[in-house]
Amino acid sequence: MATKSSNKNLHKASLAKKDEFYTQLDDIEKELKHYKDQFRGKVVYCNCDDPFESNFFKYFASNFNALKLKKLIATSYVKSPIVGGQLSLFEMEGLKPEGKEPFKIEISEVSDVNSDGAVGLTDIEWLLRHDANVSSSLKDGGDFRSQECIELLKEADIVVTNPPFSLFREYLTQLIEYNKKFLIIGNVNAITYRECFKLIKDNKMWLGASIHSGDREFRVPDSYPLNAAGFRVDENGNKYIRVKGVRWFTNLDYKERHEELTLYKNYNPEEYPKYENYDAINVNKVLEIPKDYNGIIGVPITFLDKYNPEQFEIIGLGISNSGKEIGVKPYKEEHKKYRKEIQKRGAVDGDLYMITKGIVDVPYARVIIKNKKAKK
Repeated sequence: MATKSSNKNLHKASLAKKDEFYTQLDDIEKELKHYKDQFRGKVVYCNCDDPFESNFFKYFASNFNALKLKKLIATSYVKSPIVGGQLSLFEMEGLKPEGKEPFKIEISEVSDVNSDGAVGLTDIEWLLRHDANVSSSLKDGGDFRSQECIELLKEADIVVTNPPFSLFREYLTQLIEYNKKFLIIGNVNAITYRECFKLIKDNKMWLGASIHSGDREFRVPDSYPLNAAGFRVDENGNKYIRVKGVRWFTNLDYKERHEELTLYKNYNPEEYPKYENYDAINVNKVLEIPKDYNGIIGVPITFLDKYNPEQFEIIGLGISNSGKEIGVKPYKEEHKKYRKEIQKRGAVDGDLYMITKGIVDVPYARVIIKNKKAKK
């Protein structure tokens, strides 16, 4: 019979397996194009990336001179599950440290060693093969929380990577603790984490520029079970799955974030009902925010894809304990008869709800906002 400790370890292993998502180069290029000027003279750290397997490393190594980077650092975690696989950036044997142990690569200069008039991966490969100071082993497993990796983090200006989804809170907390600029990938549900939402509300973190309303494709290890709704296997046998609700999170600014959202609808109480337990109107679609309403509004989380801090103020989050913090009240006494129906829909005290024509309506999580530029 499994012990409590072994069950806990199995749970951790299961989480780790689900975290083995490898970002596509195309997704990286689409996002990074919005920030290129901000990388000039900076130290970039990819601290959840095996340099020989990671498209993040591939992007920054290939564009080291174009971005005018000061330094690129990448660290691998112990025994990446796709080490030596077909995603490998450098196919020549002997380039990678023996034993596939965790290691780091630090690049401070990239030259056109093959004199072809451009700096590319061939030049990076030559550098890794001939400069012994570029690559070295890590002693502590390559975990981003290890002291070894923390010292590298201290040196970095900007961190760019796809951290483990199951450790997103802890990972983000570390970046904030060390006051780092960052561009990272996470699940959209992370918005509802208290720590994350506070950063968004205080305008210390926001969603990235390349909005993706559907899902994103990730490479997964050969051992990954293909039971997702969307998956494929390419001609080389590599596995890919599609993950819904994935977003970039960052504190790097970009001009599109300050573009004003065009609103066209006028407020009327029939179309915009109020919540029973909070003085705000409900809006189901971001583009239907009334242009002339200067009160408090509940909007879908997808609003944050369009959020302009000059146009809107974020009041809070209308769900659970976060809802209670802004004054979302428990069920009204006269509506206690609907409690079972409300709870059956997954709602708890602190969630926004409405009762229209005797029907319980529990909205999905709502961001609570105010239009700073409401036009009467």
